[in-house]
Amino acid sequence: MSPNFRALLLGGAALACAGVSGIAFAAETDSRDASANEVDRVVITGARTRTSAVTGLDMSLRETPQSVTLVNQERIRDFALTDVNQLLAQVTGVNVEKVETDRTYYNSRGFDITNFQVDGVGLPLIWGIQFGELDTVLFDRVEAVRGANSMMTGTGNPSATINYVRKRPTNTFQASAAAQYGSWDSYRLEADVSGPLNASGTLAGRLIYANEDKDSYLDHYHVNRNVYGALLAWEATSKLTATVGWSMQDNRASGNNWGALPLTYSDGSLIHYPRSASTSADWTHWNVKDQTGFGELAWKFDNGWQFKAIGTLKRFEENAKLLYAYGAPDKTTGLGVLGMAGVYPSVYESASLDAYASGPFQLFGRSHQLVVGGQVSRSHGHEYEAFSNDAIVYGPVGSWAGVQPAEPSFPDAYLAADQVDRQARFYAATHLSLSDKLKAVVGFNALKLKSKGFSYGVDTPRDDEKVSPYVGAVYDLNANVSLYASYTDIFNPQSEIDVNHQTLAAAHGKAYEAGVKSEWFDGRLYLTGAVFTSRQNGLAEYAGTFTDTLQSYYAGVDTKATGYELEAVGAINAQWRVSLGWTDLSIEDGDGDKARTYLPRKTLKASTTYTIPTLRNLTLGAQLRWQDEIYQQDVTRLEQKAYGVVDLMAGIDVTDKVRATLNLKNATDKTYLTSLMWNQSYYAAPRSVSVRLDYAF
Repeated sequence: MSPNFRALLLGGAALACAGVSGIAFAAETDSRDASANEVDRVVITGARTRTSAVTGLDMSLRETPQSVTLVNQERIRDFALTDVNQLLAQVTGVNVEKVETDRTYYNSRGFDITNFQVDGVGLPLIWGIQFGELDTVLFDRVEAVRGANSMMTGTGNPSATINYVRKRPTNTFQASAAAQYGSWDSYRLEADVSGPLNASGTLAGRLIYANEDKDSYLDHYHVNRNVYGALLAWEATSKLTATVGWSMQDNRASGNNWGALPLTYSDGSLIHYPRSASTSADWTHWNVKDQTGFGELAWKFDNGWQFKAIGTLKRFEENAKLLYAYGAPDKTTGLGVLGMAGVYPSVYESASLDAYASGPFQLFGRSHQLVVGGQVSRSHGHEYEAFSNDAIVYGPVGSWAGVQPAEPSFPDAYLAADQVDRQARFYAATHLSLSDKLKAVVGFNALKLKSKGFSYGVDTPRDDEKVSPYVGAVYDLNANVSLYASYTDIFNPQSEIDVNHQTLAAAHGKAYEAGVKSEWFDGRLYLTGAVFTSRQNGLAEYAGTFTDTLQSYYAGVDTKATGYELEAVGAINAQWRVSLGWTDLSIEDGDGDKARTYLPRKTLKASTTYTIPTLRNLTLGAQLRWQDEIYQQDVTRLEQKAYGVVDLMAGIDVTDKVRATLNLKNATDKTYLTSLMWNQSYYAAPRSVSVRLDYAF
C-alpha cells in the first residue's frame, strides 16, 4: 500500500469506525409526502428533485454537474415496467444487451455499465451481468447517472451508474394489490402494505410481494419468479433512526438460452429463423436466488449534520443446467450445429460497511456542504462445473421446436472458480457556494482493491489502488438556465484474461462533460443538453476463443467515445407529461477506426401520457425506443438495421379504489434481433398485450 493511500485511508478511519455511511439518502422521496401537490409529486424537475448519487452531497438535479435521469413510480406503473430490463431500455443513453434470455449486459456512452447501487450503496453485478430479470416491485424509483462516477463507486467507468431506490416504511397506513394477465399466459400478482406498528408511530414496517409466472414467444422458455421484501424502521429518538430490511428474488427459468442462435450457414449466408426459434431444450434450467439484508443507523444533529452507517449482506445462488449451440449448418440439409452442456451450481457472498458524515459549514460568509465517508467490503464466489463429454448434435435448422437434443449425462461437479475480492475506499467532497450564481463541487475517491483466487484454471490475483479526483461547476445564467462542466479520472479494474491466460490490467483514462440545464413552465419542464468525451486505455475487447476450453480471451484496446445528449422531462401542464431523450456518439479505437460496432450510435427514447380527470382520470400514453444500425464484422457482416419500437397504454379509474390499465407492447409488431454483442442473437418479443387491475385499500 502506498504512503499516500495509507494516509488517506487512515484519515477516514475514525469516521468509518464511528459508523457513518458512504452514500447520503437525501435523494429519497419519502412516501410520507403523498399529500403533496399532484404535479410536484409525479413530475421530475431540476430544482425540486434531489439526488446524492453523484457525489454523496444532497443537491438538486440542476445543481448536479452530470446528466441524471430518474424513472419514477408513476411511469413504472403506467407502462408496466415490471423488470429492470424493460425500464432501463427506456432511459436516455442506456442500451440493454439481451445476449441470452437470462443474462443481460447494459451499456451507456459506448461502454459497459458495471456500477450498480441500492440506496446509493454499491452492490456490483457479478462480472457486470444481470442474471435473470430483476423485478422492480421493491423499488420506488431508479436513477441513472451517466458518465464516470468514481466518487460514489470507486471505479470510474465512464458509462453510467444505476441506483435503485428502495420503497421504505411509511408512518401512515397504505396498502395495495394488483393482478395482471397478458400474452403467452403471463400472470402477475403484487401486494404492498406499509404503516405504523405502534400507537406513537415511531415503529413502522413494510411488506412487499410479487409473483410472475409466464410462458414465452420463445420455444421451451418458461419463468416463475417470486419476490419478497420486508423492512422495519424505528425512530428511537427524534435524532436516531434504525432501519433493517431483507429482500429475496427467486427466479426460476426453464428452457432458457445459453448463448443464442447461430446466424450464418457454412457458406456465409444468413439464416432466417422464426421469431420463436431457440437453441434450448425443455430439460435446461437457470435458477437464481438473490438475497440481500441490510441494517442502517442514522443520526441527525441540530446543526444540520448527519451521520449514517449501513451494513449490507448479499447472497447470490444459482443452479443452472445449460445447453449451448455452435457451428455453421449446411444451407441444403440444415445440419451441422453441435452442442455442449454443463451444470453450474454456484454461490456468491458479499458483505460491506458504508459510513459517512455530511452537513453544512460556513466559510467566507457563505454556506457550503461537506461529505466525508468510506467503505470496506469483501466478496467471495464459488463456481462449480459439471461439463458433459457426451456428443450433442442438433437436428436440421427449422426443426428445433419439435426435435430437441436429448439430455446428456453429467459427471460430478468440481470447483472451477474460487475468488475473494476485498475493497476499501475513502472519499470526501464539498459543494462550494462561490457566489449566488456559481457553485463548485470538488472531491476525491481513494480506492484499494485486492483479489485472490482462480477461475477455470487461471489464477486471478489483483492488487490495485488509485486516487481519483472529481471537479465540477454550475453557473446560473438566470432563473431558468444554468451551465455546468465536470471532470473525473477513469479507473476500471478488469477480470478478463488475455491470450497468455493473464488477467488484464485495469483500464485508465479521463472523462469530461459539459452542458446546459434549464427549467420552464414554472419549473415543471426540465431541459438539458450535454457534450461528453472519455478515453479508456487498455479496455478489454473480445479477441478470440481458446480451442481446447472454448473460453474467450481478450486484448486491451485504447478506446475513445465522444458525443452529445439532449433530454426533456416533466410536464407541459397538470395533465400532460413528457420525456424525450436523444443520444449521438462515436466510438473509436486507438487508430481512429470504429470500435464496438454492435452498439448503436444514435438512440431516441420518448414517452408521453395525457390524463383527462373528468373521464375518471383516463390516461392515454405512448413510448418510443429507436436506434440506428448496428453490425459485427466476422467472416460475414452481421447487421441489424435501424428500428423503432412503440408501446401504447391506457388507464382508467374503474372505482375510487380500482384502476385498470391496458398495455400494448411493440404495437407495430417490429421484428429485430436483441443484440449482436456475441455474434449470435435471437429475436425480440413480437406484439403483446396485458391488462392490469390495481386496488388501493
